[in-house]
Formats: sequence, structure tokens, C-alpha cells
Amino acid sequence: MLLFLKSLGLTITGFLPLENFQDSLPLKYDVYKTTHPIQIDGKMDKAWKKAPWTNYFQDIEGSKKPVPRFKTRAKMLWDENYLYILAELEEPHLWATLTDRDAIIFNDHDFEVFLDPNNDQEQYFEYEINALGTVMDLFMTKPYKKGGPMVMGWNSDGLISAVQLNGTLNDNRDIDKGWLVEMAIPYKDLERPGRISHPVPGATWRINFSRVQWTMDMDGNSYKRRIGENGKRLPEDNWVWSPQGLIDMHVPQYWGYITFKVK
Repeated sequence: MLLFLKSLGLTITGFLPLENFQDSLPLKYDVYKTTHPIQIDGKMDKAWKKAPWTNYFQDIEGSKKPVPRFKTRAKMLWDENYLYILAELEEPHLWATLTDRDAIIFNDHDFEVFLDPNNDQEQYFEYEINALGTVMDLFMTKPYKKGGPMVMGWNSDGLISAVQLNGTLNDNRDIDKGWLVEMAIPYKDLERPGRISHPVPGATWRINFSRVQWTMDMDGNSYKRRIGENGKRLPEDNWVWSPQGLIDMHVPQYWGYITFKVK
């Protein structure tokens, strides 16, 4: 995500040398097959009981950094047509402003999915969504450090997504509880020449999730991102499922593993 900022001409600092990264190997998760299509409405219906929660997200750099201020976790299921994702985000101050498809969604609080079906660090997909349900999606031919440009013109046209808010959006007169994100990512949208796009039992893909969280100040009855003494907004927090060891989501070899299971 921060390398995406660099592509927009913004300055990036704060990288942690990989030799200092002492966390365990990328995390793993078994994705169980559901026998009934899931209704995507931002609610946790009965079908989700079959899926275990991931661990709570950590700082992108790993366990040596402070525990995130707010809890985040996710679940996954699959069937013949979709990879289903449910995320639960604790949030006392629900805030979102962006409404246009393919806006730079991480300028709001957001939830992000990074998906590499071929597990080869090439030709992967990114989805971002905010509390308004606005989506940004892009395709990467290869990571930025390998010279891969982002393809913002790619859209996952068959994506189904929804959010459910437990609180009041953009209203600081109360304390909110959080929001749920639900997605159905269609395999058909992942099709590329010569590439894997549809899972089979036992297949292993790479995936990671990121949550971007800004430090906010009150602004009338709403919120605004906090500005530091240098006149610039404070850097965002990045909380992830499987820690990257550095502030960069576009290093697919550090993403977690998912294995598709029938039972």
C-alpha cells in the first residue's frame, strides 16, 4: 500500500530491515467449502459458523511493534464460484468519505485483500473497501520492486460486497462498536492467460489482509485526520493478518497461505 503511495509521488519512510524480522513463517488458514451460496449482505449468517476466525491482526512489521489499538479478524469459505471473505473490525469512530469506484480508498479507514492464486509472486490482485462500501480494485503484473505497474483499469466486475455498520458513520457524538465487511470474489474475474484462477480441494494460494487506520481528531460533529507539528497528516497504522516484517504489502512472499478444504 505504501509503495502505491510512492507511485503517486509521495514520500515513504520507516522501513524495517528484513533481517530484524523475527516473527514466525507466514500464517496458514484452511478454507472450508460451503454447500450453500452465501448471501452477501454484511451480516454473519449461519453459513459462517463453519469457518474459524483468523488470529487477531498484528502490526504490519510484526510482534515487536505495539498491539493494534482496535481488534480485526477474518473468516473465509469457498464454493465452485466464489472465495468468500468476512472481516470484523472493531472501531469506536466510524468514518468514511470516498464514494467513487477506484478512488484511493486507503485515504479513508479501509479493509484490504491481496490475493495470489498462483503462489508465485506474479500477477496478483488487490481489493480495498471502506465503511461506505466503496471499492477500489487493481491488478498487479508483478510487485512494484520488480517493476510491476498497477493496472487500475482492471475491475472485478463480478465482485459482490457489502458492509454492515454497528454505530453511526461520521458522527462523533457517540462511541461506535465497529463494522463488518463481506465479499464474494468470483474466480472468473481472476482468469488470466496461462494462470490458475479456480481452486480445487488441496490447492494452496497466497493471501493477506490489511487494515489501514488513521489517527483522527474531532471536526464539528464529524472527524478529520490528525495533522502533526510539521503540518502534514500523521502516518497511518497498517494492521495485517500475516505480518510482512516491513511497511509494504506488495511483498507477496510474506503473505499467508490458504488451503482449500472440503471438510
